[in-house]
Amino acid sequence: QAMEREVSAAFGKGKPDDVLSSAFKLKVTREDICTLQHLRWLNDEVINFYMNLLVERSKKEGYPALHAFNTFFYPKLCSGGYKAVRRWTRGVDLFKQDLILVPIHLTAHWTLLVIEIRKKTIKYFDSLGQKGDNICKTLLQYLQEESREKRNLELTVSEWTLRNPKFPFLYIPQEIPQQTNGSDCGVFVCKYADFISRDKPITFTQEHMPYFRRRMVWEIIHQQLL
Repeated sequence: QAMEREVSAAFGKGKPDDVLSSAFKLKVTREDICTLQHLRWLNDEVINFYMNLLVERSKKEGYPALHAFNTFFYPKLCSGGYKAVRRWTRGVDLFKQDLILVPIHLTAHWTLLVIEIRKKTIKYFDSLGQKGDNICKTLLQYLQEESREKRNLELTVSEWTLRNPKFPFLYIPQEIPQQTNGSDCGVFVCKYADFISRDKPITFTQEHMPYFRRRMVWEIIHQQLL
């Protein structure tokens, strides 16, 4: 009940630019938090803050080593190529991670790409069941250039084949829960990332979305995952 009151207060009256949480060099305002209200689209601030909470949790024992790019990484890579994002991994060795999360915004839809270094797979998670072949190829090419630049090593592309030897990417269609409305894609992305970063099977459904939205409000305000 106390948690419910806090969530309702966050959605309640107050200035839109009131800062409700600040960490990871990010600020989340009341206006940002209100994107977690029922049937609203999540914005970059909420998704980036949540990804940082996942990375923070992964530092604890028993969790896979995790790196998460922010939502601006993929458009920057697409518009400027590897050179535009070369410095984004200063101080981070991607090849020592188990998992790399790349949240992606496609005009009016959020999706998630997961690079699993330990298994040499690139997986695309889309709650509307779209393929994302080119997105996977783009990120594989990025990894190749990152390996050359940072390790002076060629990535063996053939080792990254999964399921279909013709294509070095994995598409997951109906193996993952799908959304049944036009507004929950951002929450699906955050929860895919949550379950994947705990090595848990993705077992939630559309029905969990109203609960997840309110829970995320509490987690962001308290900077702590439940």
